Amino acid sequence: MAVLIKSAQIKNYKSIAGCRVRLGELTFLVGPNGSGKSNFLDALRFVADSLSTTVENALRDRGGIQSVRRRSRGHPTHFGIRLDFMLPNGREGFYAFKIGAEPEGAFVVQREECRIFAELGASEDFFVVEEGSVTGSSSAVQSAPERDRLALVAISGLSEFRPVYEGLRRMAFYNLNPQRIRDLQDPDPGQVLARDGRNLAAVIRELGRTGNGSMLHDVSEHLKAVVPGIVSVEHRTIGPKETIEFRQQVAGDENPWRFLAENMSDGTLRALGILVAALQGNRNGQRRVSLIGLEEPEMALHPGATEVIATVLLIASQNVQIVATTHSPELLDHKEIREDHLLAVSADRGQTVIATVAPAAKSALRDRLYSAGELLSHGAMLPDIEAATQSSSQMDLFRASPD
Repeated sequence: MAVLIKSAQIKNYKSIAGCRVRLGELTFLVGPNGSGKSNFLDALRFVADSLSTTVENALRDRGGIQSVRRRSRGHPTHFGIRLDFMLPNGREGFYAFKIGAEPEGAFVVQREECRIFAELGASEDFFVVEEGSVTGSSSAVQSAPERDRLALVAISGLSEFRPVYEGLRRMAFYNLNPQRIRDLQDPDPGQVLARDGRNLAAVIRELGRTGNGSMLHDVSEHLKAVVPGIVSVEHRTIGPKETIEFRQQVAGDENPWRFLAENMSDGTLRALGILVAALQGNRNGQRRVSLIGLEEPEMALHPGATEVIATVLLIASQNVQIVATTHSPELLDHKEIREDHLLAVSADRGQTVIATVAPAAKSALRDRLYSAGELLSHGAMLPDIEAATQSSSQMDLFRASPD
C-alpha cells in the first residue's frame, strides 16, 4: 500500500471545530445528511488540492478563506489540518499546517511542519516553516517558501520528503456526476479518474490495456452483479470524442445489444464510476492514487446493489486506502463491516462531531447482536461523545510525537 493516513486532526474547518480520529484501510463516515461528513472529506481534499495546485486555488474553489474557516462564537481566524502517516518503507511521521485569515480575504500559512520519525539506521527528517521563514530543518532548504504557499511543494525536491508529497497530493476524491459521464468526453490520458467522472471513458480504455484487460474484466464482472444483463463495458471513439459502450442482454434476443453511455440510467453510470474509482489501483507497476474518498457510493443505486458496492470497497481497500461517506443501512449491512471500519458523525447546534461509535453500539457490533446497518436504522449509530471531547481537548497539530 502507498502512504497510509493513520489519523487526521482537523481544527476550525467549516463545521468542524475540532476532531482527531484514526483512519484504517477502509473507513465509513456514517451520519445523516447535513451532519458534516462531506466537510471531513473536503478537508482531506483541501490538502491534496493545495499540494497539486496552490493554497490560493484551493481556497478560491471553496469560496475563499471566509467560507472555509469555521464561523462561531469567538470567531476563529485560522484553521489547521494534521495527517499522521506511514510511508511505504514503514517509516511514520506527520504533516501539518495552520492557515490564518488576514484582512480583505488574504491569508498566510502561519506554520507548516513535517516530521518523519527516526528509526533504526535513520535519523529524524523534519522541517518547520513559519510565515515563509524556515525555522528548523534536518536538511538545507535551498529557497525560502512564500507566505501563502505550502513549503512541502518546494521541499519535495529533497528525496526524504518526496514520498510524503507524492502520497498526499495523489489522494483522489469522487462526487460522480452521471451527466458528465453520459456526455461525449474529450480525449484524456486516462491515468486517474476525474472527480466528476468526466474522463471515465479514457480510464476504461486504459484499464482494458492493463494486464491483458483483467482490470476492466473485474469491473465488468462486478457491474453485472449490480445491473442485471450487463455483458461487458468498453471504450469507444466517436469522431474526436470518447464514450462508453455497454453490451447488455435484452429479452427476446439471443445476442446482447449495444448501448452508449447516453442511453444508460444514472444508477448504472454512477455504479460504473464507483467501481472504476475503487479498482483503478495499480497499473503497469505504478500507484496512481494513495487514498480514495467517495461521497455516498450508494446514491441512485437500488438497495440490492449496495452489497456489491460494499464488497468491492472491501476488496479494493486491500490495495488502496478508502474513506467513504454514507447514510445507507443497506451498505452497512455487509457481514464483513466491523466497528473499526466506522466513524459516527452527528451535528450539535451546527457543529460537527466525529468519533468512534458509542460504546453500546460498539459492543453490539463486536458481539454480532446487530449489523452496522441495523444500528443505523434504529438511530443507534452515534458518536462516542466522551471520546470526541477528550480527543478534541488533547488536540495539538504540531505535537512532535506519533499520534
